[in-house]
Amino acid sequence: MGEVKIFADSTCDLSRDLIESNNISIVPLYVSFDDDTYKDGVDIRTKELYSKVDKHDKLPKTSAPSPLDFINAFKPFIDEGRDILYIGLSTKLSSTIQNARIAASEFPNANIEIVDSCNLSTGIGLLVMKAVDLAKENLGVEEIAKRIRELVPRVETAFVPDTLEYLHKGGRCSSLQALMGSVLKIRPIIKVVDGGMIVGQKARGKREKILETMLENALKDKDNMDRKRVFVTHTEGLEDAMFLKKELEANLDVEEIIITDAGCVISSHCGPNTIGILYILNEKK
Repeated sequence: MGEVKIFADSTCDLSRDLIESNNISIVPLYVSFDDDTYKDGVDIRTKELYSKVDKHDKLPKTSAPSPLDFINAFKPFIDEGRDILYIGLSTKLSSTIQNARIAASEFPNANIEIVDSCNLSTGIGLLVMKAVDLAKENLGVEEIAKRIRELVPRVETAFVPDTLEYLHKGGRCSSLQALMGSVLKIRPIIKVVDGGMIVGQKARGKREKILETMLENALKDKDNMDRKRVFVTHTEGLEDAMFLKKELEANLDVEEIIITDAGCVISSHCGPNTIGILYILNEKK
């Protein structure tokens, strides 16, 4: 049994500090504007992404890492005799997991566990950090993967886009829905369920009211919430994220509430000033 090396992809939206301090390796997805292609979080950051969207008046295309990207990422650690755990973006949203599995098949003698998070953003990040916790207990890669898979259906991911424009441009919202959202100030609270995105609730009113609705929803789970960590994740919306963190700290008994910035792939699909609250339940609802 080798030492466990933990991998994620760039859509896990963990901060650089968390990634570096916990020795997590990231395989980036790609963001493309016409003929220009960038590695998410390596060649382009969220603020630059939004500038390019304004300049081109269209959203970029996003794509998964190739099997070769994963082979090149895994190989140095396999050569060291390490075991590998990769936790990635939902298979309902991307071919990333599929490509990681293809890469793993190229190393038949290595211990490589591929876990479908059935989630996105720090819904993945929560599982990655749980894997870090378990690796510190010196558990083997198979046992860590088993425990992470058990947690997958207990991750709660909810977020609110500030505008429906990006969902509309990305083909996830009709023109009528976008117009109605603009005129009536209706904002969907998007939830991740079974690996896909659904409208969990429609909130109406000023942004402050919508943030309060998000808080109320999260606090309903406070007695069933894992007390290790909660994420507040945003796209260029730090002020609202700090407000949510302060309110959560006042009402929850958890070890840490972490604010993170969403990367370019996630940001390109939901737009600026999107904000979410993400946590793990002790027991599935």
